Amino acid sequence: MKPRHPARAHAKATHPADGPRARDASREAFAERSAPRRPRVTHEEAPLPPKPEAFAALGLADELLYAVGALGYSEPTPVQQQSIGHALNADGEIGADLMVSSQTGSGKTAAFLLPVLNTLLRAKAENPMAAPRGNPNDRRRRFAPAIPLALIVCPTRELAQQVARDAIELVRFCRGIRIASITGGSAYGAQIAQLQNASLVVATPGRLLDLESSGSLQLDQVRFLVVDEADRMLDLGFADELAAINDLTSNREQTMMFSATFAPNIQRLAMRVMRDEGAHVKKVEINTAQEAHANIEQHLYWADNLRHKRELLDHWLRAPDIEQAIVFASTQIQCDELALDLQEAGFSAVALHGAMNQGLRNRRLKALRDGHVQILVATDVAARGIDVPSISHVFNFGLPMKAEDYTHRIGRTGRAGRQGSAVTFAEWRDERKIRDIQYFTKQDIAVATVPGLEPKGGPIPKRKGPPGRKFGNSKRPHPARRAKAY
Repeated sequence: MKPRHPARAHAKATHPADGPRARDASREAFAERSAPRRPRVTHEEAPLPPKPEAFAALGLADELLYAVGALGYSEPTPVQQQSIGHALNADGEIGADLMVSSQTGSGKTAAFLLPVLNTLLRAKAENPMAAPRGNPNDRRRRFAPAIPLALIVCPTRELAQQVARDAIELVRFCRGIRIASITGGSAYGAQIAQLQNASLVVATPGRLLDLESSGSLQLDQVRFLVVDEADRMLDLGFADELAAINDLTSNREQTMMFSATFAPNIQRLAMRVMRDEGAHVKKVEINTAQEAHANIEQHLYWADNLRHKRELLDHWLRAPDIEQAIVFASTQIQCDELALDLQEAGFSAVALHGAMNQGLRNRRLKALRDGHVQILVATDVAARGIDVPSISHVFNFGLPMKAEDYTHRIGRTGRAGRQGSAVTFAEWRDERKIRDIQYFTKQDIAVATVPGLEPKGGPIPKRKGPPGRKFGNSKRPHPARRAKAY
C-alpha cells in the first residue's frame, strides 16, 4: 500500500467528520433511520383548498380550481371572465379564436393559461395512456422529438419564464401535465431534456424554430397557439418568425393573441397569423391603454438637463414609502451607467438589459423577487414579463421610444390590485414625446415639482419660418425637378 501523503493524513486526522462527536452523530442517525417511520402525507391526504365558485362557473376542471384557490384568488378579473368564457364553450370544449387587449397587470396570463390547461386536462382524461418514448433499457442519452399539444410564444425570455412559472403553479394539483420553458441563452441539451413529454411549451420564437429545425421538436400536433404580448412580438420584427410558426402549427384548433395594446396596423398584421386569416376571431377589449389606470398615480416632472433629472430621481428614491422600484432607461449604456451611479450613491440597484447573458439576467430577476434588490434599472425589452407585486414605483428616467411602451412600463406597478406610482422625468426637448404619450393614453399627466428642485427653464419656442412665408411651405421646386430643369 502506498504511504499516505502527510498533508492528506493530517487533514484526514483533524477533519471534524472523524472526531468522536461525528461518531456519536452517526450512531444517532443510524438509530433514527432504524426507527419506524411516520406515514408520509401525500397530496391526496392533505386538505384541499376551497374551489372558488366564480371560477367554477366558468367550467374549469377541479384540479385548476384547487390551484386557483390555493393562490388566493376568489373572483376572476374582467379579462379572465370574458376570455375564458369565449375560449371555452358551455360544455368546456374549445371555443373561438381570440384577440384580447387589456391593460398590463389585469390578469391576462391566467386568462389564456386556464382555458388551455383545462382543455389539456380533458384530452389527458380521454387518452390517459401515452405511448412510451425510447427504449427504457437503453442507457444512452437519446431523446425522441417532443410533440407538445399547446404552444405559448412570448417576445422576451423573462416573459416566457414568468408565464412558465405561472403555468407550473396552476398545474400543482394536476397529473400528467408537464410544462417546458424554451428560451435563448440556455444550453440546448438541458432544454431538449426538458421538452420530453411536455404537454405545454412556452418559448421565444428564435429558440423554438431552432429546436424545430434540428428535429428536437415537432409542432404539427399543436392544438392551441397563444401569442402573448403580440404587439411587442410584431413590433420587434418577429413577423417572419410568427409566419413560420403559423405554418408549422397549421393543424391547430384554436389561436389566441393577448396584449396590452392593439394598434390598427398591429391588428392587420395579427390577422395574418390567425386561422382562416382571422375570419372567425372574437375581439375582446377591456381596460385599454386609453383608459386611466385608476390604481396608478402618475406624475410628470420637468427637468432642465440630465443632471437635474438625476437629482429628481435621487430625491424620489429616498422616499420612505418605496418598497421596490423599476427605473427605465432609454438605452443599454444609460442603463448600466445609471445603475452604477445609484450603487455609488448607496442604493441597492442592479441593471437589466438584453445584452446580458441569460444566467446573469435570471439571477438579478430572482434577487428582485426575493427582495434582495430594491431598485432595478432596466430597458423596455428586458422589463417585459416582470411580475413582482411589491414594486411600488416605476420611474421613467429615459422616455420610451414609442408612446404605447409607456403603458407597458407603468403596468409593472399597481399589480394584483395594489396601488402604484408612475413618475416621469422629462427635459424640455422631450415635450413632443410627452404630448404623444398623452395623446395615445387620452389622459393628461399631472405636472408636479419638488421644492428646491424646480425647473429654471421653460418649453422650447416653436421654430418660425422666414418672414413673408410659412415655414416648410416653400414654393421652390423639388431638387429632382430643379436638376431636370438645369
